[in-house]
Amino acid sequence: MKVASPLDYLVRSGRPLRGCLRIPGDKSISHRALILAAVAEGETTLRGLLRSEDVAATWQALEALGVGIRAQGAEVRVRGVGLHGLRPPAAALELGNSGTSARLFAGLLSGRPFSATLKGDASLSRRPMRRVIVPLRRMGARLRASAAGTLPLHIAAGPRLRGIAYRLPVASAQLKSCLLLAGLGAEGETCLREPAPTRDHTERLLSRFGRPVQRAGLELRLSGGGGLRGTRLQVPGDLSSAAFLLVAASIVPGSELRLEGVGVNPTRRAVLEILEAMGADLELRERSPEWGAGDEPVADLTVRAAAGLTGIDIPRALVAPAIDELPVLMVAAACARGRTRLRGAGELRVKESDRIAAIAAGLQALGVEVVVDGDGMDVRGGRLQGGSVASGGDHRIAMSFAVAGLAAEGPVRIADCGPVATSFPGFADLLRQAGADLRVAGDEGAGANGLGEGSGEGREGVSGADG
Repeated sequence: MKVASPLDYLVRSGRPLRGCLRIPGDKSISHRALILAAVAEGETTLRGLLRSEDVAATWQALEALGVGIRAQGAEVRVRGVGLHGLRPPAAALELGNSGTSARLFAGLLSGRPFSATLKGDASLSRRPMRRVIVPLRRMGARLRASAAGTLPLHIAAGPRLRGIAYRLPVASAQLKSCLLLAGLGAEGETCLREPAPTRDHTERLLSRFGRPVQRAGLELRLSGGGGLRGTRLQVPGDLSSAAFLLVAASIVPGSELRLEGVGVNPTRRAVLEILEAMGADLELRERSPEWGAGDEPVADLTVRAAAGLTGIDIPRALVAPAIDELPVLMVAAACARGRTRLRGAGELRVKESDRIAAIAAGLQALGVEVVVDGDGMDVRGGRLQGGSVASGGDHRIAMSFAVAGLAAEGPVRIADCGPVATSFPGFADLLRQAGADLRVAGDEGAGANGLGEGSGEGREGVSGADG
């Protein structure tokens, strides 16, 4: 996997954003589709797979486990090895910055007849793993993490897992998906109860691969032992990535963007509900299912500059489903009239960075009044000034403040934007395509003033994907 070059964004307000854009494939679905295709019987063909560094981590780890994956133009073909066909890796599985990969592989590899070790970069190695370790041990897995309960995680060879009944302590799609993957080969039934609904891509994909999950309210049941069948799948555009464009067009006067083929899974629509409650001008037109789309709903989204956003109290029921979009929603709050109040977002503190602290610091650097209150914040809307923001190496913080720069009164510089390639390769190019004044300062292609004209993001894709 390539390491992103150090680079900064310099953003200035200017022309309205206009055009018809295609958002890259959904990151959550891409990870899960690759993993399920790997342990299915037969070949799976994927279209629209996200080619980002995070997905590259999953791709390369699966290859290290003996799975054949090849790219052919717009398609990715996975030669499944079956539920019990994974091979011992020759070395530790390096997962970069991908928390999804770490937690899903913990479930996938528990109870195997071989040992494996999961490793990550400095950021991933600070993220909590105890939430998956505790229930996996109850299923019979033999796991050893650091003293802090973080990576590296050693998964020892062990007997077949057993299904359990488990109440999830937090609303986490990664935890749920980890346990469903562990339950695929377990003896008996795995029964999970969520404290609140979370994104259900894993359940939908399992059904697509021939292993339906039974759901009754917040309870899920999966019987272990059956196999998966290879299939074909179209990955829709990522709504979490689309959120940056939705907010950008909402806060830049005169803007109108059409985003085609975006996944609008009901468990992901909280960001749309929050924006509409703030007064955003959004139009959603659902499309007929595309080739291999399964039962993931897809829509074209049109967003026009809002007549005026208004601050709101974000309903707690929408916080967990919009957890990845909250950084850019706080940028929308900074451009709204009045106060926006966020509470119940403690999960933001254990992402790639402490996002509550990073959002507050960035907004304050741009002249916005922010009061942090434990698991949330109050943002008083007003005028965004120019200034410098530290992303902390967090891709969503970097992109959120790039959006802020489009509405600021002066230039905004965001430091350390290389990690944007982990989730949204080509982000800077797509914004420029819509008319944004965004320049990139990095090691490659920098001019005399230190500002390169190309982002280089599109080059940070899947190692070996093109050959």
